[in-house]
Amino acid sequence: MRLDKFLSETGTLSRSESGRAVRAGKVLVNGRAAKSPSEQVDPERDVISYGGETIRYRRFTYILLNKPDGYVSATEDGREKTVLELLPEKLQKMSLFPCGRLDKHTLGLMLLTNDGQLAHDLLSPRHHVAKKYRFSVKFPLTAEEINQLEKGTVLDDGYETKPSVIEADPDGRGGVITLIEGKYHQIKRMMESVHNQITALERITFGPLSLDESLARGEWRYLTEEEESALHTYQTHR
Repeated sequence: MRLDKFLSETGTLSRSESGRAVRAGKVLVNGRAAKSPSEQVDPERDVISYGGETIRYRRFTYILLNKPDGYVSATEDGREKTVLELLPEKLQKMSLFPCGRLDKHTLGLMLLTNDGQLAHDLLSPRHHVAKKYRFSVKFPLTAEEINQLEKGTVLDDGYETKPSVIEADPDGRGGVITLIEGKYHQIKRMMESVHNQITALERITFGPLSLDESLARGEWRYLTEEEESALHTYQTHR
């Protein structure tokens, strides 16, 4: 791999910045100053540092984010704040994107990655990845309405949803719903189909991942090795 590509893929420097840093002698490969941004390096064996900091190479990056209100699930948007703006500049250079979408006002768990194949597999309608959401509604749900929602309800465009599971609170004004699909504004539209309204929505699981309650709204962390392993195991067994 070219050195400038390594620096770019790790979010350290852009290609043009890499050239300037190498010429200034700021990039070291195995303790020596790099000669050219085009020189070949082995990400698994060579020790590469910039500004005195060793750069860890990740082929893919996986980030768990606790999405706050008011951010859109996009890589860029001319009018709205995006979830990528919650990350430091270094990570914003790494071609990360949201794996799945949450509405602007939906909170909770988001997976950000640059692993296109994994994202494709997890989001494919064929794979039925389970997702849990904590919700609140304007009016108490009746047992009959819960039964209708669980067995599949018809949305405003005529689409019939797949079966879901609802663990309702005792007062019927909220609970946890588990879906295996992700249509546009699906939970909002499901509740509208029984003449109700969502007042709060938070995703708490996505496949094998669970929302880290130690993360405040807008905070993020890398997936642990165990979470990465669980994600790939989950992917290959769908």
